[in-house]
Amino acid sequence: MFRPFKNFVFVMALGLGLILSFEMLTHFSTSMNWTFLPFPVAFAQHDLQTVKYRNLTLDLDNGVTTEAQLSYPAIGKGPFPGVLLVPGSGATDMNSTLNEHVKPFWQIANYLSERGFEVLRYDKRGVGPNLSIQNSNVWGNMTVTDLISDAETALNVLSQQPDIDPNRISIVGHSEGTVIVPRVAIDNPAKVKNIVLMGAVAQNLIKDILYYQVVDLRANYAKQVLDINHAGMVSIEQIASDPLLDDVIRDPFLLSKDNAINVTTIKDSVENNQENQSNKTTYLSIDTQIKPLLLGEYENKTSFNLSKCYNIIGCPLWIKSETELEPNLITIGNVSKSINILILQGENDSATPLEQSLLLHQRLDEVDHPSHALITYPNLGHFFYPSSKWQTGLGPVDPKVLTDLYSWLISHSKQKA
Repeated sequence: MFRPFKNFVFVMALGLGLILSFEMLTHFSTSMNWTFLPFPVAFAQHDLQTVKYRNLTLDLDNGVTTEAQLSYPAIGKGPFPGVLLVPGSGATDMNSTLNEHVKPFWQIANYLSERGFEVLRYDKRGVGPNLSIQNSNVWGNMTVTDLISDAETALNVLSQQPDIDPNRISIVGHSEGTVIVPRVAIDNPAKVKNIVLMGAVAQNLIKDILYYQVVDLRANYAKQVLDINHAGMVSIEQIASDPLLDDVIRDPFLLSKDNAINVTTIKDSVENNQENQSNKTTYLSIDTQIKPLLLGEYENKTSFNLSKCYNIIGCPLWIKSETELEPNLITIGNVSKSINILILQGENDSATPLEQSLLLHQRLDEVDHPSHALITYPNLGHFFYPSSKWQTGLGPVDPKVLTDLYSWLISHSKQKA
């Protein structure tokens, strides 16, 4: 017999987080002469597996290998549409680990695999888990040509999996990965159905993007945020306490024994500067003092020194190879018109700013590419997490981005009739 009042109370109990305990419900059942159906009630199934994993080792040739992992739906034999994730710059592992809790590629892979995709992600050559350099020789001798070749190796491995539909493979690149993905697609038009560029690069990664990050962004930040009086000057105290600019004055001679910035020493040093002797202040001119320091930092980062490199950002050979690479803005026009292209961009991206994606979108319009789209997200930064326009926030990928990525991929990964 249907008892609406009983069902209402039971549903309300669940909705209120089980405020009513099982014992209380049993008591009510006895006193009101209810009868419970003989089946177990599962209030949550967090331990129910929806994604399975397969570990692989990729052979990158010349004795170089790297670790990789496939994620795929826990139920079903396929064939599944495939996705290859291509990481950004730096010592990036297969999860794109940023810290203990923020792993964008892990999040993307699981989201897509729960919804029917088989996803391959891999450690960059010479790199291990959690931003660690496992092989300094391999890492130090890496070039962008190696990275393109590695992505093509991963593409081949993915396409050869027995549960993959080789006619429905997409490649998703983030940051530097957006430089690599179009080149892989150009070289493999028969193997790639879709490409997705997240936090895209249009200009040269070193000559333009790195210069913007190190010099232009921070000089503009000093003018627009720190220089509240619009005098073209910023105090030493402001710089020393600001995480975006404190390294500008982090000279070894200006540090205390515990490596903290010694403001008093900096003041003495700055006051001895000829320009500051004339104005008798402990301020730095943004244009004539801060910007030259930023330029010096950029030149130091891009200097070509063939000594062994343990820098997790990148080594001299890689920097040289990226500097010589044709800009993506030219390359993107050569992607086959049979390949669908999606660009996803945070509008507050301080690493690869919005203008980069707009330029790529304009270029695809210019060459009449038949299937391309651009989606931008207000307030999101380089890792698609809420950020200011000056500094990248770290956190999980915004759910809207994951939904858009999945929706576009599934609509462009349909099986041929």
